[in-house]
Amino acid sequence: METNSASPDTTPIEGRTPPVDLVRLRDQFDLTGRVALVPGGYGAIGEAVCWALAVRGATVVVAGPTSDKAEQLAAAIRDAGFAADAATLDAREVGVIQTVVDAVADRHGAPDILVNCVGIQREQTLFDVTPETFDAMYETNLRAAMFLGQSVARHQVAAGRGGRQIHLLSVRSQLALRGRGYSAYCATKGGLLMLVRQHAMELAPHNITVNGVAPTFIRSDRIKPHMDRPAFRDFILDRNPLGRIGEPIEVAGPVVALASDAGSYVTGQVLYVDGGVTASQ
Repeated sequence: METNSASPDTTPIEGRTPPVDLVRLRDQFDLTGRVALVPGGYGAIGEAVCWALAVRGATVVVAGPTSDKAEQLAAAIRDAGFAADAATLDAREVGVIQTVVDAVADRHGAPDILVNCVGIQREQTLFDVTPETFDAMYETNLRAAMFLGQSVARHQVAAGRGGRQIHLLSVRSQLALRGRGYSAYCATKGGLLMLVRQHAMELAPHNITVNGVAPTFIRSDRIKPHMDRPAFRDFILDRNPLGRIGEPIEVAGPVVALASDAGSYVTGQVLYVDGGVTASQ
């Protein structure tokens, strides 16, 4: 039979597909030897993030304004056999940020990873927002992120080995909320989204990635009183495609991915951990 000259050539072309590095694949979530600074690290999400980073091998520095809470979590992590330290940090004070980041670098080396979990919400309607409330939320939710990122980046650039910066945002960086007083919160979280993108562009030449993780309502003591109100609980569950409230550990997983080699080619992005809320509204 005559051979069909139009049949495709199935001979493999050398170099078409890079070989899979099985060692790199196995270790892509390994954080052994890396230093992670977690401001806001003893809140519900922050605590889960600290544990997740520590379990993967990082030395975690739990930071926050209440030193007892930071040290208590750090001690629990150490007692479980992992590496952790604590730092007292009021992220509203730029000078304090610089001092604490410098101290962490002196003690542990330049932070390889920053996970900024700092944030507050004070609900006031458009007609009730006060300058004091707006300024407090700006200082905590946006300005703190600016100078945490700056201070850590200085050490990361000087160390010359790249790094990861991750900021906790909210679905309110993309979605407004009907019937609630979220002006200051939405404005600051939306600003943080653009800060992530701009920092990512400026730090990319140094192999430092900057990303955001944006949850919806996540189970915690802070939202428990709201979830105990049937009307509010039903509203939250009805609008969520997965039909449930997220768990802190479900936010920590994406953070680890972005902090590790698994996220090495991701920068300037925001991952919405929201059960599908932002995909459907």
